[in-house]
Amino acid sequence: MKSLFAVAKCSVGGLLFAVLVGGHQATAQIDFKTQVAPILESHCVSCHGEERAAGNLKLDSKAGFLAGGKSGAAVVAGKPNESRLVQLIERDADNDGAMPPGGPQLPKAQRDVIRAWIADGAEWPEEAKLSPDDRSRPGPMGKLTPAEAARKEHALVQRVYQRIAARERAGQTPDIKIKSYEVTIPNTVVSYSMVLIPPGEFLMGTPSDERGRNAAEAPPHKVRLDGFWMQAHEVTWDEYRLFQFAQQTGDAAHGDETVDAISHPTRPYVEMSFGMGIHGFPAISMTQHAANKYAEWLSAKTGEFYRLPTEAEWEYACRAGSDDAYYFGSDAKQLGDFAWFAENSDGKYQKVGAKKPNGWGLYDMLGNVQEWTLDQLTPLGTEEQTNPWVKSTKPYPQVTKGGSWADGPSDVRCGARVGSDPSWKQQDPQLPKSIWYETDAQWLGFRLVRPVKTPSAEEMFAYWNSGVEK
Repeated sequence: MKSLFAVAKCSVGGLLFAVLVGGHQATAQIDFKTQVAPILESHCVSCHGEERAAGNLKLDSKAGFLAGGKSGAAVVAGKPNESRLVQLIERDADNDGAMPPGGPQLPKAQRDVIRAWIADGAEWPEEAKLSPDDRSRPGPMGKLTPAEAARKEHALVQRVYQRIAARERAGQTPDIKIKSYEVTIPNTVVSYSMVLIPPGEFLMGTPSDERGRNAAEAPPHKVRLDGFWMQAHEVTWDEYRLFQFAQQTGDAAHGDETVDAISHPTRPYVEMSFGMGIHGFPAISMTQHAANKYAEWLSAKTGEFYRLPTEAEWEYACRAGSDDAYYFGSDAKQLGDFAWFAENSDGKYQKVGAKKPNGWGLYDMLGNVQEWTLDQLTPLGTEEQTNPWVKSTKPYPQVTKGGSWADGPSDVRCGARVGSDPSWKQQDPQLPKSIWYETDAQWLGFRLVRPVKTPSAEEMFAYWNSGVEK
C-alpha cells in the first residue's frame, strides 16, 4: 500500500531533511541557528523586529515569536499547514498579504526549511536573538561614516565608468546614427527601447494664457540641449524589480561584484504595486534617490550610462516640437487618445504603451505615472540656458513632470511642474522615513535617458548621488 504522504527531500546548508507534504508529521534535521535564523534575518526581521514591528509581530527573539501579532500566533508547532507564517510565504508574490511583501517569493528550498522546522516543533533557542541581515539594509555601505561611504561610492562609480568606457572603445554601444534601439538587461529576458531625441532648442515654461498654468511655470525662456536617447516607456516593474530584489534573491547580479556593490532598496513593508498590476505596468512609489540608484545599477549591468532626465530634457522630449499645452495641440478633448488620466484610468495606472506616442515616439509622457527629474524645484529663470540642471541641495521639493492617472487635464500638460513633498511618505511607519519609498505617491514613476556624449566619472557620481537622500 502506498504511503498517504508524499515525501519531499532537500539539502540545505549540507543537512538533509524530509517534509511530509500535506501531512502533520516530519522527520527533519533542521538547525535553527544555521538554517532558520538566516532566512528570518534576510527576509523578515527588518519588518518584524525591534525597530519596526509590522502587525505587532516581532520575529527577532523567542519572546516576540511566542507572543504573536495582531493576527495571533505566527506558528502552530507541529502543524505547518495551519501556521500563518507558512500560509503567507506560500502565497504568490503578486497576491495581497504575501510575505515577504512586494516579492519575490522565497525560494522553495527556504520555504521547505521553514515547513520542516515547524513540523519538527518550531524550537527556538532561548539565547537566539536575530537582527536584520546587512543585505536588507540600505546598500552595501553598512554603518560607514559619510566620508567613508563617499570614498567607497567614488571608487564604485570609477569601476562603472571604466566598464562603460571599455565598451565604447570596443564599439559595442549605439552611436548618434541610430535613432532607436532595444536593450535586453544582461542575464534576463527583460528589455526596453531607447529613442533618440535630437539636439535643439525650445521655449521652456508656459505662456500666461495656457489653461491650468500656474506661477511656477513662468516665464517661458529659451533653452538649448544636446542630443540624448530616452526610454520610450516608463520603467516597468519587470525592469525595476530586478534591481529592487537583486540582493535579496541572490541571483539577479550573477556574481558581478560591481553590480552587487550598488546600493539596493530595503525590502518594502507593503506590496508596492498596491494591487494595480506588475507585468507590463509602470513601477511606482520610489524616491528620487531610488531612481538614481536604479540608473547606476542599470549602467553597471549594461555598460551604457543612464540617468534621470533633467527637467529641461524631460519637457523638451515631451513637447517634441510643440509649443502647446499638450504635444498633440491645445484641445483637451483629445487627451484620452494619448494619456491615461483621471477621466479614463479607472482609478489606477495602466500598462505602458497602450496610448498614442508623441511625435518622437515616446509613450505616456503625459499621464499614467508622474515622472521624476534630476532637478530641485526652483523658480524658472529669464535668461537663455544651455543644458541646465538645478542640482539638489535640500530634501524637498524635487521636480516631477507629466501628471498621472489620478490627475485632470489641467495637470497633465507638458509644462506642468510638481514638487515632491514629505506627505508622499506619510504611510511609512519607519523613523526616520525610508530613503527608498514614497509610500503615498502611488502615481509616481520615472524613465531614464542616455546622453549621446558619455560624461566623466566625476559627472556620473554627481548625477547618481545628489547628496540628499530622501
